[in-house]
Amino acid sequence: MIQTGLMMEQPLLLSEVIEHAATQYGDVEIVSRETHGPLFRYTYADCAKRARKLAHALDQLGLSAGSAVGSIAWNNHRHLEVYYAVSGSGLVMHTCNPRLHPQQLVYVINHAEDEVVLFDATFAPLVKGIAAHCPKVKAWVCLADATNTPAIEGLAHVLNYEDLIAPHSEHYEWPAFDERSAAALCYTSGTTGDPKGALYSHRAIVLNALVLCTPAVLALSSRDAVLPVVPMFHINAWCIPYGAPMAGAKLVLPGPRLDGASLYELMESECVTVSAGVPTIWLSLIQHLEAHKLRFTTMRRTAVGGSAMPQSLIAKFADEYGVEVRHGWGMTETTAVATMTSLAGKHDALSPADRDAIVARQGKAVFGTQIKIVDENGRTLPRDGTAQGELMVRGHWILARYFKGESSPLQDGWFPTGDVARIDADGVMQIRDRSKDVIKTGGEWISSIDLENAAVAHPAVAMAAVIGVKHPKWDERPLLFIVRKPGQALEKNEILAFLTERVAKWWVPDDVVFLESLPVGGTGKVQKSDLRKQYGGVFC
Repeated sequence: MIQTGLMMEQPLLLSEVIEHAATQYGDVEIVSRETHGPLFRYTYADCAKRARKLAHALDQLGLSAGSAVGSIAWNNHRHLEVYYAVSGSGLVMHTCNPRLHPQQLVYVINHAEDEVVLFDATFAPLVKGIAAHCPKVKAWVCLADATNTPAIEGLAHVLNYEDLIAPHSEHYEWPAFDERSAAALCYTSGTTGDPKGALYSHRAIVLNALVLCTPAVLALSSRDAVLPVVPMFHINAWCIPYGAPMAGAKLVLPGPRLDGASLYELMESECVTVSAGVPTIWLSLIQHLEAHKLRFTTMRRTAVGGSAMPQSLIAKFADEYGVEVRHGWGMTETTAVATMTSLAGKHDALSPADRDAIVARQGKAVFGTQIKIVDENGRTLPRDGTAQGELMVRGHWILARYFKGESSPLQDGWFPTGDVARIDADGVMQIRDRSKDVIKTGGEWISSIDLENAAVAHPAVAMAAVIGVKHPKWDERPLLFIVRKPGQALEKNEILAFLTERVAKWWVPDDVVFLESLPVGGTGKVQKSDLRKQYGGVFC
């Protein structure tokens, strides 16, 4: 007969994370860029005290357990306090993406039934435009002091954060409840319809944050200073605001200044060792370094996700600047990280180019998740590095049902991601494309990601995107979009000749469109749907 283990049972709750940081790493710094410009410094102990004060304030606003509290905010210290006060007190933290269309933002606030929304002063004009359409919101709170809280026409009274928490005690008894209780709510970007909500439990977030700290993932420790560039409104900044306090790492929050110059200055002044963000951010940072002949002095590794990072950009970081790139994959429905690449000892003998090629893949399933690929009939495909099919995932922090969803999206207990992938014999996964982005030409498949990565390898190319355009003979053919680097005079024939040497002849795009910029959505991804609307006609 199997017996029950004779261990204490204590729920995995987010309040435990901030209290652990306060008691074990209480003097470790949090450095935050204020929305109005200056840097703010305090410690994990200070953060915990202010989170407790906010928890009291939320109680006084009359919110009951399970009520949703929204935020429209940058990565800063007040937003961090909101994370812990809301979830820790038994409420649900709903991080709203300010880059959504205002109609979608209204939709998610109303769908989540937010009763309080906290916002940065940057977004006061946005709040002014949507407030009248959000009838369930009882209070709008600006994440600032009275001096930096703007008046918003149409809202009789906007609370300011500092006055809201000031009268309350630093002592608060965090409630204990089931670890499966809802902690946070994030919505998808809504590129193919209304955004859908992923409702995360305390258990899911705590487990994901624990794995984030392991050597095979981001290896956070008390020796690190970590700067999450990925927004706190995008999948909870990949759980770094939870993982950094667990590990006792210094936390550096960049606020609204995400340009290459500002990020570099902050990384250097605060001795940042670890960062995380999407490829478009790192492209901007590298361009700044190259333009000003700068080097990193403390940066050691960065995590990248959101979209595939070109091997040429990985090489820049790893081979020219000495920064290890860890390429990961996850989505709103996976709480945060689900797979990650990190080089093993057996890779040390490889050439830099071969190591970079491994990092360009999205890596192995991290502990707590499982992945597989299936064909159109749902049959599991071999892990041979050649077969490709739809990527399926399951695990301890994977979505089982969308918030207010009528049915589960799971197929035999697995979540269908919509990504087309390969998995090799070592278990290393590589995203080949989104199922909607892969290009079918003459009965064969072309990966838009591979074509984009090949194009970005050209020294004159800053960004590239590829879409499939309908063709009367071949079904679809690739159309390439190029953003040139400043001062470069790259022309169509030159980039096509460059690609001819790097991809199969039938992969070479039929045409090239040069743009000043590519449309980028709220999560930093290129919006190919916008390109299709404008350029998705029929090739003659």
